[in-house]
Amino acid sequence: MKYKILGNTGLRVSQLCLGTMTFGGKGWAQYIGKLGQEAVDTIVKRSVDAGINFIDTANVYSEGWSEELTGQAIKNLGISRHELVIATKVRGQMGQGPNDSGLTRKHILWQVEESLRRLGTDYIDLYQIHSFDPLTPWQETMWVLDDLVKSGKVRYIGASNVTAWQLMKALDFSYYTRVASFVSLQAYYTLASRDLEREVIPALNDQKVGLMVWSPLAGGLLSGKYKRDGQGAEGARRKNFDFPPVDKERAFRILDVLHPMAEAKQRSVAQLALAWLLYQPVVSSVIIGANSMQQLEDNLKSIEVTFSEEDLRQLNEVSKLPLEYPGWMLDFTGADRLEQWPPPERTMPENS
Repeated sequence: MKYKILGNTGLRVSQLCLGTMTFGGKGWAQYIGKLGQEAVDTIVKRSVDAGINFIDTANVYSEGWSEELTGQAIKNLGISRHELVIATKVRGQMGQGPNDSGLTRKHILWQVEESLRRLGTDYIDLYQIHSFDPLTPWQETMWVLDDLVKSGKVRYIGASNVTAWQLMKALDFSYYTRVASFVSLQAYYTLASRDLEREVIPALNDQKVGLMVWSPLAGGLLSGKYKRDGQGAEGARRKNFDFPPVDKERAFRILDVLHPMAEAKQRSVAQLALAWLLYQPVVSSVIIGANSMQQLEDNLKSIEVTFSEEDLRQLNEVSKLPLEYPGWMLDFTGADRLEQWPPPERTMPENS
């Protein structure tokens, strides 16, 4: 296992992070997984033995049960709390009351205590907002997160599922008011959906914010078991929970490249899809979740995959984003400011 620095910190996290959405199975999470304590203990132990020191959960996963199972597994296995980097999230609906969701001071202070109790710990390494809250001003959210860092209950703060402008607004507020700043973003990024590259990844690189990737296999679509005709995926979660949204025809074109490449390398398609993300410099850690030991073992082997320049060219070519404005115009007009001099001859984009 290799370890990478998380954003602009000195914190080392494993390049693979254990996701816990398969732990429990209450509410909507039942479509993701229904693992009980014994299975959770086995998966956590194998992950830690493989060198994973990073575990990601959320208060809304199985209505808090995922956090409980995670905390109990750590206790059952006798794993030193200091050896782990535990991340969880706040924002989602945790009750039926009018203040049982959001990023208000009231909700965050309630839920951080609940997460600490469920996890069985007295501090959270990375506390993340799970998404944007349109009703709560940024300053209210950032001030209470700063209070949690100062109190020692939270070590670092991060964001998830926000736009580039929302992230920048929060980062600017933190900079000018000198409060704790987001060190990471957890976002959906995969060979089949590279939308993040338009605005968010340039912002992350510019601001030195780390990237944690969720659903790296596009909800299982890049696992290699799906076919265009819908066969070969009996019992798979996309049959009942078709999420996250993805351009399936584009995904199958990518799979047309992945399948022979995987066969030539004697690797699984899933391993290659995960490995492509590990080759992206902006990625700090890729979150892997598992419903079985077989699936976990397969995903763990992704760190062993190597790509040639030709492999990467093929994957980048088949998965590249279609041109959009203003991206193509910025590429065109920015050619004269590249480090290379003289600049290359400019050509107009084909679909401009």
